Amino acid sequence: MTATTELRRTPFYGIHKAMGARLVDFHGWELPIQFTSILKEHQAVRSRCGVFDVSHMGQILVEGKQALEFLQKINTNDIAKAAPGKAVYSHMLNEKGGVVDDVIVGCYGPGRYLVVVNAGTADKDFRWYQRHAAAFDVRVENQSDLLCMLAIQGPTAVPVVEAITPGSAPLPRFGVLEIELFGQRAFVQRTGYTGEDGFEIIAPNEIAPRLWEEVVSHGRSYGLAPCGLGARDTLRLEAGLLLYGQDIDDEHTPFEANYGWVVKLEKGDFVGKGALERQKREGLKRRLTGVALSESGVPRAGAIVRAGETVLGSLVSATFSPTLQKGIGVGYLDRPELRPGEMISVEIHGRRVAAEVAAVPFYRREA
Repeated sequence: MTATTELRRTPFYGIHKAMGARLVDFHGWELPIQFTSILKEHQAVRSRCGVFDVSHMGQILVEGKQALEFLQKINTNDIAKAAPGKAVYSHMLNEKGGVVDDVIVGCYGPGRYLVVVNAGTADKDFRWYQRHAAAFDVRVENQSDLLCMLAIQGPTAVPVVEAITPGSAPLPRFGVLEIELFGQRAFVQRTGYTGEDGFEIIAPNEIAPRLWEEVVSHGRSYGLAPCGLGARDTLRLEAGLLLYGQDIDDEHTPFEANYGWVVKLEKGDFVGKGALERQKREGLKRRLTGVALSESGVPRAGAIVRAGETVLGSLVSATFSPTLQKGIGVGYLDRPELRPGEMISVEIHGRRVAAEVAAVPFYRREA
């Protein structure tokens, strides 16, 4: 960001400001990193529920006779699994197999999809869509500037969301629903980025203030807390969820990121398939690996990871886990055969701290 560049703001900015939230620059957006404290907000989501302003996320509408064929071509996952009322998580690749973005594709009717993309890649993704859409009978429309988005996450999220969007409670995991909300068309999806049960409500900007008020009002008796990006990051890292631009990017493949489950090589041709098939034949040279400290310390992105005197790589995401009460992180290490329990070390402020390879996700909620 330059000194003259204005930060973008969501429709909830005035509310955040009035609540005294600490605001930061996140990919060119002025967003709350915390309202009270990262620890309190993290614990609220794990034990009760929290609401996050995620309106910086982008939304791309895809419609037309060949909408499915188009989405199959630019996604690794099998989008045919997203029948009406369903959504799938997927990666979009470049020709080298690197990840252009990770997305959620929701189907709201035959030939009608809403794709949720990341904030820092929304414009890039739309250009990518336009480039590949030319070969298909399909219309792509960037809705990102028109829609707001709230994520309500946690064990008590269901009654909060059901009170505002009736019919949401029966949705299965990765179910989606189109509704009328305060006289406007809106969308509900049961996904999340915290490792807990939860929903996202996507609605026109015009009704954003009322939507926030309703969520907070209905959530009060369920222990709902407004939450910022700080808790969002600690929650998602504990749950082993990727952050685009840190954990994945144009230079890393889904296989290297340990997300091979989103790749369906048998479904037919898609952008980047050849590169992934070649990598699968030749084997991985690096892999995103979980690390947990065995002694006190707070690891950060960029921290060097060693096995003895040998440098294995560095962490791309790292933090102190409020749930596990220890330092955790993930990094691309050049020994993909490493398994949980193997001893390593992480460099923190010039000091080597004992650690071990850890299974990811670090945290799984109880069923």
